[in-house]
Amino acid sequence: MSSIRPLLAAAGLATALALTVTACGPTEDQGADKPAASTPAADAGATDGSGLPKDIADKLKEHGVDVDKWRDGEWKNWDKDKWLREAKDFVNPVIEGLWKPDRMQSAKSPQKTMAAGDINGDQDVTDPEPAPVRAQAEAKPYHKNAAPVGKVFFDSPEGSMVCSGTVVKDPKNPGKSNLVWTAGHCVHAGQKGGWYRNIAFVPAYNDLGKSPRALDGAQPQEIAPYGVYWADWASTSGEWLKDGGPTGGTGAPYDYAVLHVKPERGGKSLEETVGVALDVDFSEPQTSQVSGMGAWGYPAAPPYDGALMYKCVDRPGRLSIAPGTPTMWRIGCSMTGGSSGGGWFVRDPGGKTVLISNTSIGPVTSGWLAGPRLGRGAEQIYTMMSEKFAGR
Repeated sequence: MSSIRPLLAAAGLATALALTVTACGPTEDQGADKPAASTPAADAGATDGSGLPKDIADKLKEHGVDVDKWRDGEWKNWDKDKWLREAKDFVNPVIEGLWKPDRMQSAKSPQKTMAAGDINGDQDVTDPEPAPVRAQAEAKPYHKNAAPVGKVFFDSPEGSMVCSGTVVKDPKNPGKSNLVWTAGHCVHAGQKGGWYRNIAFVPAYNDLGKSPRALDGAQPQEIAPYGVYWADWASTSGEWLKDGGPTGGTGAPYDYAVLHVKPERGGKSLEETVGVALDVDFSEPQTSQVSGMGAWGYPAAPPYDGALMYKCVDRPGRLSIAPGTPTMWRIGCSMTGGSSGGGWFVRDPGGKTVLISNTSIGPVTSGWLAGPRLGRGAEQIYTMMSEKFAGR
């Protein structure tokens, strides 16, 4: 088990993130609100008449989904027999132009998932509740300070929703990753539901940190400086599928997910476009080894409005949800719903910033957040996603 270098202050982690960026996205010469020129994306592999990859088109047909009807609004049919829930049944065809700036701004936080729910016994391993830590606004422009962080958008039976996510490395596609780390509850409803729809990722959302009012009538590049990336595959834990619920439930310690994405427009990989992707640490260090851990995200539930990126850094403790489940990381943090899925970071022994968890649950009072420990199960999902798209 590797040791973890402690974080001393929020500024330390922010600097580490900034130093990893390689000016592949918006530049000062372009203007931070002007993305590089883009062209329509080419789907990997054979396509059918609709332009979809053949495997996705075949899967849609297998489930009785007419692609044209789906794009025209059939995706809004949430009847139980239309809501696919099994791990092998994920489908998410691109609907170009669906995530317009105004639709992104109106997306709500999945606030139900931010309630701590019932804690069924702490196994004598839950540490005292941390003191609240007030979230600090990230420095702007975001692409210079936290380019890997962005927003995850999706549609649910309750309407359009928003979470947070992080660009992570792809071992099988070095330098060309299209992987995004987020929370399980940002892609799948858990035991009583299925896969959410129209899942998309926007790195460095609202790059210049404008207010919602200033974003009224904004051009797409102001909201999405690197463009919109649609998930063409998603994977979460079997425990989340089986036990996840509106308040986390006993699936919360397994509330993580990996997306593979492709650009709505453009041909470059996510990592090449953004200029950075972070490693994921699956070593499960002891709490005593970590004196500081940082959480990043876009809180959207009051008193926040979802427009701005925030961060918290605190010494982590342990939270036990139920007997027989792993303990979770817990830090003091005032961020609310919308920050769900956002990455938690530490520095490894070499001084690199690495992702070690993601925001999962927190109390209604918004004084703390908890995230899953990423162990063998999380690593298996990550490895499977990398191998599935090896060379693509």
